[in-house]
Amino acid sequence: MGLQQFEERLERLVEGTLAKPFRTNLQPVEIGRRLTREMDLHRRVGNRGLIAPNAFTVTLSATDADRFANFIEALIRELAEAAREHARNENYSFVGPIDVHVLEGSRLRAGRFTVTAEVVAGPEGLHPAQLLLPDGQRVSIEVEPVVIGRLPECSVPLGDTNVSRRHAEVRRIGEKFVVSDLGSTNGTRVNGVPVREQFLSSGDQITIGSTTLVFELQ
Repeated sequence: MGLQQFEERLERLVEGTLAKPFRTNLQPVEIGRRLTREMDLHRRVGNRGLIAPNAFTVTLSATDADRFANFIEALIRELAEAAREHARNENYSFVGPIDVHVLEGSRLRAGRFTVTAEVVAGPEGLHPAQLLLPDGQRVSIEVEPVVIGRLPECSVPLGDTNVSRRHAEVRRIGEKFVVSDLGSTNGTRVNGVPVREQFLSSGDQITIGSTTLVFELQ
């Protein structure tokens, strides 16, 4: 399912002016398939179950790197999302944030590429988590709390009059994560239920004003 969604998203992105980079035998979904195969090959057993690689290096031929040049950031985002979806489908966990690099290999022929995958621990070995914003951006939750509010200096600033200046925060407590309302006027909801403070599970939806953020363990 993850790779099918990956392919469908890329097909939408390459319409019109972005179609040019794909006039090559190499298709992005092939890279996605190789990446997820490397996850399967290099997974290992950890305290929480199966741990999958989270750091990937994709090396393309000079020809393909040039053809993908105007599309590379979108490709990196979609490869990272394909890794997340594959991990969810296979019940893999990560020990650090997903990191994808795309490089050019001078000795590779057009259509040929390599993918290497490694398990790389996050800062201080902490289990990684993120907030997924409605526009697709992701905000990592590390040592410092992630503050959500109307002030520009908030970690997640929201231009919504229903949001208080410092509305809520998501912070780490050991290996767990908690969302706390910071005395906001209109309150904070998790999965539609008003909360003052609540521990989070992966997939929980946090609604602040008219914005819903999704909490994800990687």
